[in-house]
Amino acid sequence: MPFDCSHRLQVIQNHLENDRKASSLLLSKVMSGNPLTSHVLDTAMGRPAANMKISLHRLQDGVWQEVATRVTNNDGRAGQFLTQEAFVQGTYKMFFDTENYFKQLGTNGFYPYVEIVFVIERPEEHYHIPLLLSPYGYTTYRGS
Repeated sequence: MPFDCSHRLQVIQNHLENDRKASSLLLSKVMSGNPLTSHVLDTAMGRPAANMKISLHRLQDGVWQEVATRVTNNDGRAGQFLTQEAFVQGTYKMFFDTENYFKQLGTNGFYPYVEIVFVIERPEEHYHIPLLLSPYGYTTYRGS
């Protein structure tokens, strides 16, 4: 019996498509009620920045009000800053405590903290605030 390569490729393609659909469904369930997340990667070490304190603030009447504080997990991720209902339009900032993170590693860093200010225009969307970090530099972007 000859080997049917096209059939085998179709089976693999279907398997990958089913995995993609399952991953998308799982992600939407995880993100539901978790409208704002963050991920910190230590680019100097080449690994997630675990155990970093992040605080979320909202600008109200010209004054920053702390909303929540979280600590990154072993994968450098933090979430559950706000419920979907509490996530409203406005100006927010995330304060990353890089000084204490680097102290835990026995490293000196140039920036004692990083603040990322951003505007929420469509609270029905998911917002992800990544931070790529090293002792002497950092960068960010709007993640997905």
